[in-house]
Amino acid sequence: MKPIAIGADDAAFEFRNKIVDFLTQKGIKTIDYSSDKQACNSLYPDVANAVACSIKNGTHDRGILMCGTGIGVAIAANKVPGIRAAQCHDIFSAERARKSNNAQIMTMGARVIGIELAKKLVQAWLESEFEGGGSTVKVERINHYDKLYNK
Repeated sequence: MKPIAIGADDAAFEFRNKIVDFLTQKGIKTIDYSSDKQACNSLYPDVANAVACSIKNGTHDRGILMCGTGIGVAIAANKVPGIRAAQCHDIFSAERARKSNNAQIMTMGARVIGIELAKKLVQAWLESEFEGGGSTVKVERINHYDKLYNK
């Protein structure tokens, strides 16, 4: 498994550290794309773009982005053609992000969920794989629109 791309802004700095520690304890390597990790001027769109581009170019297969809500980094990452980032705040969503939508990036909000739930979400997301089946045509349609609007 390739290392997991990690990114967080200043609102999720401590949260990010705990997620990295959790992954490290499981033997999973991470590469941090966070900008100046404790600076108040850390712009989440820049961090999200760096993680998304690292997946698009094949350096990583998956990434985890964190900000205050998880919303901003999801929006920003989804601007990169070919990227599917999904905000995950419950186990079912974390699993379905992979199984149904083949999301390469999960996003979480440090001001929205606690760290213990976040660890469970990361675990569920990492253990899930795209199931294909009826979801294949839907993901292909997402890719169709992605290509259509990113010419």
